[in-house]
Amino acid sequence: MDTKKWEEEGAEALVILPGLLCDSGMFGAQLDAFPEAMVIDGFYGGASSLEAMADYVLDRIPPRVSLFGHSMGARVALEVCRMAPTRVVRLALADTGIHPVREGEPAKRHALRDIGRTQGFGALVDAWLPPMIGPERREDADLYQALRTMCLRAGQEIFEAQIEALLHRPDVEDVLTSLTCPVALMVGEDDAWAPPSQHQDIADTIAPHWADPCPLTVIPKAGHMAPAEAPEAFNAALRRWLKASVDAPSAA
Repeated sequence: MDTKKWEEEGAEALVILPGLLCDSGMFGAQLDAFPEAMVIDGFYGGASSLEAMADYVLDRIPPRVSLFGHSMGARVALEVCRMAPTRVVRLALADTGIHPVREGEPAKRHALRDIGRTQGFGALVDAWLPPMIGPERREDADLYQALRTMCLRAGQEIFEAQIEALLHRPDVEDVLTSLTCPVALMVGEDDAWAPPSQHQDIADTIAPHWADPCPLTVIPKAGHMAPAEAPEAFNAALRRWLKASVDAPSAA
């Protein structure tokens, strides 16, 4: 999208940051509902660190944005906030976490990587994708095929670069405690990868620094791919966030 319009009008754009192996194919329902939104496509240019991904984003967005990050994209969004806090007027984080690398995580991610190396990238996607979808929609062939096709666009090299970034992710607690913009959290009720409890941890980290609670919306019957699995409920949460005042009072 041409950002000149936003620069001329001084308004904030809705910018969507995709997660692992995702692009705008994940957010068709959001682009339909919010026609002025823009998704950062291109798999972050193949960047292999979250900081480089944030640089990729900053080179492509208007001066003022309402920033929505999904999964890995939420971690990229926090790096954008670290680098350029005055450019983010609202922040939404969905289906994500703030924890550091956990014991056993590298081995699990490398096991998926090795499926791709030995059996082909399609086999990797078919091992990774089903658990990302909640039980309510897991047998939906049309949804699965659409998400699978999206993932296949990324390819093995992008997958390896992105897991390298995730396995070397920086601590974000300092970013969360220094945010000065309204924050909203969304998560699928059946997200097995980034469950609602992780989002409560994010809300609890932010809470002492704000007079008002950080809103957390749990999307019923949705998994990790909540924006595509339950688009109407997810879009309703986005609308509430976009209406939030940008001058929410700090508790500090």
